[in-house]
Amino acid sequence: MSDFFDPRLFGAVFVSLLVILDPPGALPVFLSLTRGYDKRAKHATAARAAAVAFAVLLVFALVGQQVIAYLKISVPALQVAGGLLLLLIGLELLLGREGGNPEAASNIALVPLAVPLFAGPGVIVTIMVYMEHASGGGQRVSIILALAAAMLVVYLSMRYAGAIHRLLRDSGTTLVSRIAGLLCAAIAVQMIADGVIGFVHTA
Repeated sequence: MSDFFDPRLFGAVFVSLLVILDPPGALPVFLSLTRGYDKRAKHATAARAAAVAFAVLLVFALVGQQVIAYLKISVPALQVAGGLLLLLIGLELLLGREGGNPEAASNIALVPLAVPLFAGPGVIVTIMVYMEHASGGGQRVSIILALAAAMLVVYLSMRYAGAIHRLLRDSGTTLVSRIAGLLCAAIAVQMIADGVIGFVHTA
């Protein structure tokens, strides 16, 4: 059975990815960005964001090392780029400019939800490292299944975020939006700082 599936590795990768993805921590951002959307638009945004994030992470899991080497991109560069993008989103949330237009749901699902919130540098590097150290096809399959399971949890957390919105009401959601913006900005600054430190260490 271990030749086709490694349950121990599956569990380790699944837990590691969930810790980094932090679905509960992403809920305030999702609620803020989808404020004003109807139920169908929210569900579609959640499904699209999870699917796109999974696709991006799967690509990096399979050919990430080759892509980075071909484009001559370093991990610190990914961290700084992702941090800058997330910083812009955080500032918009802090200033109350989060979108409420359902027509923009597809854009919001792609950026910032799928990238860089879920398919961010930390998750990309983690999945690439696990794949690099995989010793066979069974372990690689286990890692990919763990990634799929983690993204399913992310989708379900966003799928049922409406219950949280009903609990918080509009005023509570506005407050959460500002807090989410502050957290996004803080995470972005940390990502940029980690990227700069990475540049210094590789220089």
